[in-house]
Amino acid sequence: MSPSPPLFSLPEARTRFTNSTRDALINKNIKPLLSTFSQLAGSENEKKCTLDQAFRVILEEEIKLLSIQNITRASCENVLAIISLAIGGVTEGICTASTPFVLLGDVLDCLPLDQCDTIFTFVEKNVATWKSNTFYSAGKNYLLRMCNDLLRRLSKSQNTVFCGRIQLFLARLFPLSEKSGLNLQSQFNLENVTVFNTNEQESTLGQKHIEDRDEGMEVEEGEMGDDEAPTSCSIPIDYNLYRKFWSLQDYFRNPVQCYEKISWKTFLKYSEEVLAVFKSYKLDDTQASRKKLEELKTGGEHVYFAKFLTSEKLMDLQLSDSNFRRHILLQYLILFQYLKGQVKFKSSNYVLTDEQSLWIEDTTKSVYQLLSENPPDGERFSKMVEHILNTEENWNSWKNEGCPSFVKERPSDSKPTRVVRKRTAPEDFLGKGPNKKILMGNEELTRLWNLCPDNMEACKSESREYMPTLEEFFEEAIEQADPENMVENEYKAVNNSNYGWRALRLLARRSPHFFQPTNQQFKSLPEYLENMVIKLAKELPPPSEEIKTGEDEDEEDNDALLKENNESPDVRLDKPVTGDQIELFANKLGEQWKILAPYLEMKDSDIKQIESDSEDVKMRAKQLLVAWQDQEGIHATPENLINALNKSGLSDLAESLTNDTETSS
Repeated sequence: MSPSPPLFSLPEARTRFTNSTRDALINKNIKPLLSTFSQLAGSENEKKCTLDQAFRVILEEEIKLLSIQNITRASCENVLAIISLAIGGVTEGICTASTPFVLLGDVLDCLPLDQCDTIFTFVEKNVATWKSNTFYSAGKNYLLRMCNDLLRRLSKSQNTVFCGRIQLFLARLFPLSEKSGLNLQSQFNLENVTVFNTNEQESTLGQKHIEDRDEGMEVEEGEMGDDEAPTSCSIPIDYNLYRKFWSLQDYFRNPVQCYEKISWKTFLKYSEEVLAVFKSYKLDDTQASRKKLEELKTGGEHVYFAKFLTSEKLMDLQLSDSNFRRHILLQYLILFQYLKGQVKFKSSNYVLTDEQSLWIEDTTKSVYQLLSENPPDGERFSKMVEHILNTEENWNSWKNEGCPSFVKERPSDSKPTRVVRKRTAPEDFLGKGPNKKILMGNEELTRLWNLCPDNMEACKSESREYMPTLEEFFEEAIEQADPENMVENEYKAVNNSNYGWRALRLLARRSPHFFQPTNQQFKSLPEYLENMVIKLAKELPPPSEEIKTGEDEDEEDNDALLKENNESPDVRLDKPVTGDQIELFANKLGEQWKILAPYLEMKDSDIKQIESDSEDVKMRAKQLLVAWQDQEGIHATPENLINALNKSGLSDLAESLTNDTETSS
C-alpha cells in the first residue's frame, strides 16, 4: 500500500505563514510566502484561508504599535506594505481575492482621520488594480462600504476636499451604468436646509442704518486707513428682502413645491423682487465689485464654504459679490431645467401651465442676461453654463431610457442557421421531350431556352460582350479633338452628359489613367474628358481615314516592313513607350519601383499617393510608369527609361528592357 499524504495542520500552517509574512515584510518580497505555500500540506483553500488569517494577525500587531507609539509615516508604510503583500498574494493565487479589501477596511476603521487620508491616497493610486478582472468582482462591494463608512465619519463642511476625493474615486472605480451610483428617481437632498432669521422682531437690519446715521461710528485714529473707510451699501436692504431672498433656497432644495398653486405664487413674487434688485443694482456701480476685481487681478485666495452664511450683517456684502450672484442665478437655471424637463419618475400631476412655461422661458433669458453682465468674464461664463446645461439634457435622456450600457457587445457569429430549401433546378423536372429538349410550354421560349444546353456558359459567351474598346468608343472624340477638323465645342461628343457618363465608366474599367493622381484641377467633366482624349490619342493607333484596297494595303505593309527592317535600334529606342511595353515592364519591375521613382523625377507626394492607392507592387510599378509617361509626354521613350534604370543601379532591368524593345520592333 502507498503511504497516505500528510494531513493539513492548522497550528503549524498558521505559525509558518505568520513567520513568513514577517520575513516578506522585512525583505519587501513575496518569495518567502510562495515558498511556504508550496511546502505546506493540504488543499489550496485551507492554505489560502490560513494565510488570510496570518495577514490579519500581522496587521493587528502593526495597528497596536500605532496606538501605543506616536503615529509616524514609517508605521503607515508598514501597514501599506502588508496590504501590498496581500495584493501580490492574490495575483500569485496564494490568498483569496477579498483579502486586500478586508485589510483596508480594518485599517480605516482603526486609524484616525488624519492617517486615513494617507491610506486613501494608496487606495486612489491603485484604482487600476481594483478595476482588473482579478479584484473587481470580489472587492467592489467592500470598497463601496468602506467609502460610505468614511463619508459618514467626515464632516461635509470641514473635510470637503476629502469627501470630494472619495466621490471621484467611486466615479473612477464604477462604470457609468452602475445603478448604485445613479440617482435614478431624481430624488432631492431634502436635508440641506438653509437656516436664517425668521423673526422680524429680532432683526437688526433697519436699526443698524439708523444708528449709524444718527450716532456715527467711533473709529480710533490709525485703526483704519483711507482706502478702508466704511461706506454704506448702495443696495437698500430691509428684513423683507432678507426674508424673501433666503426663502427661495427652500424652492431650490425641493423644486416639486413649484407645481403647487400657492407655493408657485409665493416663488413667483419672491423671484421677481430678487431679480429686480439684481437688475437695478449692477455690480459695476458698487465699490465692492471694484474691490473684488482688484483681488482677482492680484491673485487673491479663493475661499469655499459648503453652506451659505445667512447672517443679516453679511447680506449687503453678499449681494455685492459677483460669485455669490452667480451661485443664485445658476440655481435658478437648474430649477427651471428640472421644471421643464421630462423626468421618468416625475408624477403625472407635475405639469406646468402655459402661463408658468411662458414665465420660465422669459425669466431664463433674463437670468442669462444677468450672468453675461456679471463681472468678470460674464459673457464667457454665461455661454459655458448654457453649454453644460445642454449637455445635462443628454444625461437626463439616458436615465429616462433606463441607463443602457455604453459598451456595445459584438454580435456573436454563432447564429442559428435557418434551413434554406433549395429551389429545384429546371433540369430536374424538365427535359422530357425528344432529344431531351426542355419544353417551356411555348414554342419561342422553348427555342430560346434550348439554344445552349448550359445557361451559365451561354451568359459568358463572347457574343454577349457589349462593352466597347477604348479605340471604338473614343474614335469620334479623338477626331473631334484634332484642330484640323475644326469641330466647334458645342458639337463635340465630350459635352454630351450621356456620353460623359459612359466614358467615365469605360475609363474606370479599361484605362490606367483614370486612377492616376494628377495635380491638374478640372472645373467640369467635359474639360476632364478632353484631357483624357488627348492622352488616349497619343497611345491609340490613328483611326483609318478611308477604306483601302487589298493591293494598296499589301504595298503599304511591304513598305512599312522594309522601313522597320532598315531602322537602327537607336531609332526604335527614341520612339515613345506604348501601353503594352509599360504593362510588360511593370511586371518585371515589381518591388523595385520605389528605387526607380526618384530617378524618374517623381516627388515624395506622388510616391506616397501611389503607395496609398494600391497594395499590389505590380500595380504600383504600372502607376509609376504611367505617371512618368504623362509627365514626359513624347520624351517618355525607352532610351530615357533605360538611362534612369542605369543611374538607379538596376542595370539588369535596363538590359532586359533593351532586349525586349529590339525583339518587339
